[in-house]
Amino acid sequence: MRRPMVEQPDEPMEPILSSLPPNTEGNTTFIAMRHRNFQLYFGGQLISNIGTWMQIIAQGWVVYQISHSELALGLVAFASAIPTLVISPWGGVIVDRMSRRNLLIMTQSGAMLLAFALAALTFANVMQEWHVIVLSALLGVVNAFDAPARQALVPEMVGKRDLPNAIALNSIMFNSARIIGPALAGLMLALVGAAWCFTINGISFFAVIIGLWLMKLPPRQRINHTTSSWQQLVLGIQYAAGNREISALILLSLVFSIFGISYFTILPAFVEKTLHQGALVYGWINAASGLGAVTGAFLLAHRVSNGRRGQLLVWTNIVFPLLLIYFSFTSLYPLSLVLAFGLGLGFMIQFTTINTLLQTRVEDEFRGRVMGLYTITFFGFAPFGAG
Repeated sequence: MRRPMVEQPDEPMEPILSSLPPNTEGNTTFIAMRHRNFQLYFGGQLISNIGTWMQIIAQGWVVYQISHSELALGLVAFASAIPTLVISPWGGVIVDRMSRRNLLIMTQSGAMLLAFALAALTFANVMQEWHVIVLSALLGVVNAFDAPARQALVPEMVGKRDLPNAIALNSIMFNSARIIGPALAGLMLALVGAAWCFTINGISFFAVIIGLWLMKLPPRQRINHTTSSWQQLVLGIQYAAGNREISALILLSLVFSIFGISYFTILPAFVEKTLHQGALVYGWINAASGLGAVTGAFLLAHRVSNGRRGQLLVWTNIVFPLLLIYFSFTSLYPLSLVLAFGLGLGFMIQFTTINTLLQTRVEDEFRGRVMGLYTITFFGFAPFGAG
């Protein structure tokens, strides 16, 4: 077998990690921010995710204005999920075979072009349902490679010591964008229309791409693989199945994706038929859930020791279903806000803890393939629970 080759960084770099101060027992809420690479990543992803949420809101609005059909909205969501379900395992193989940063630059560039395509069709006033379905499917293909690559890159940016904090800060960033993006989208839809939401999303990808180019990553061992992609995929599945902790975490994520978060899909009907309220209350319940998610991410970022993560995950799996059952039967608006906050809190603790436990247990050689399997559970199977 040929000896492993070391992939050299794009340019000489100083020993960033070794020059960092030790991880003390003080306030570690933002400890991962001491890494310059993670600062670049966090800032770029925050801007891009705000743009992504603007596109999600605007796209749903455009599709409904064209079709006046809930079925069309479901078809768009289904079209984006199927490629993730089918391709993500192969995406994980590619992540383990090439530079994760270069792969992310390609996927982010692809997503940017798709956003500009949506904008062009909308500006030209020729948008049809099938356009959105096709572009959503193509974006699903991009995400099948992008999601495992993003998660596998985080340890390269911060190292294992600060990895749990980086994952929690990622969750804060994502959910902050989840609050800001829809608010901006609503304003932009009212003022200038959906086409500008798509345009802003396309422009926002430059923040990520530039940040990726500016990173100075440590050398990463690159192996000249003598096995085929299919064999690597099989080896990755065998590795995950043979590790009891990893397989249990992936199964838990699968069950939670199908049965735990599907309530989001029927939330509009719940607000109208159970709470007897309108769009304003629907927005407040979503905001309460988002606030709960951000709170959960902050709590995890503040510091939860390795020994407590497993206990926290167990308790979340007990409490979340009870909250969901109670939420489904309540007809009191103030109580529903409190429960929605709790559901957002539980959702974030669940998935951030699963992600952290997976990332801290998987060997780097198999990281991309394991995160590809995790991506399937989170993005690929969730629409089936919503159905």
